[in-house]
Amino acid sequence: MTLPFPLAETPDMATAEKGRKLFAGQSEFVKGVVAMSGLPPADRIEVCFAGRSNVGKSTLINALTGRKGLARASNTPGRTQEINFFTIGLEHYLVDLPGYGYANAPLPVVEKWQRLLKQYLSGRQTLRRAFVLIDTRHGVKSVDEEIMSLLDSAAVTFQVVMTKADKLPEKEREKVLAQVREKLSAHPAAYPELVLTSSEKGDGIATLRAIIANLT
Repeated sequence: MTLPFPLAETPDMATAEKGRKLFAGQSEFVKGVVAMSGLPPADRIEVCFAGRSNVGKSTLINALTGRKGLARASNTPGRTQEINFFTIGLEHYLVDLPGYGYANAPLPVVEKWQRLLKQYLSGRQTLRRAFVLIDTRHGVKSVDEEIMSLLDSAAVTFQVVMTKADKLPEKEREKVLAQVREKLSAHPAAYPELVLTSSEKGDGIATLRAIIANLT
């Protein structure tokens, strides 16, 4: 029996090499955007990363690019209050979306972020895929479902990336993956493969690099 939303397979050598080469190139922070008027030109393939606060988004971006301080990791939830653009090589943008589920942010600030997020997701022609990060220790929470529904309505394909996979024993991990698969079955924009990662151990990094490098 094939599981719905199977784990993405380890890429073959040629595909992995394409991913390695892409991320071995220059990665630079371009700008932080707080309004649609500030977006850089849509002149290259773009992927975005979304995830609730403290899911390990900055750490994953740093692991992908091999640059420790590229995306600033912070223990303060909701520190990323802008849409942050990074160049990856000459032909890609990697976009870090504001962390959601910010308990401490004032309501008007949250509403402003959400409005910007909706506009960005529904209006960016070069956006090829969103990666929704889910903490393997916690599974899908209601705030994650909100962003997934937003991606459904914007018709943006999203793929779930499980972070901190090394923090759970395999048996417990399988339970969480079952919960994630069940939740994803309700979302038409969900890409039918999961990526299991550990930024600390490097697990899944080559797979994710290859996926991004092969989007056209």
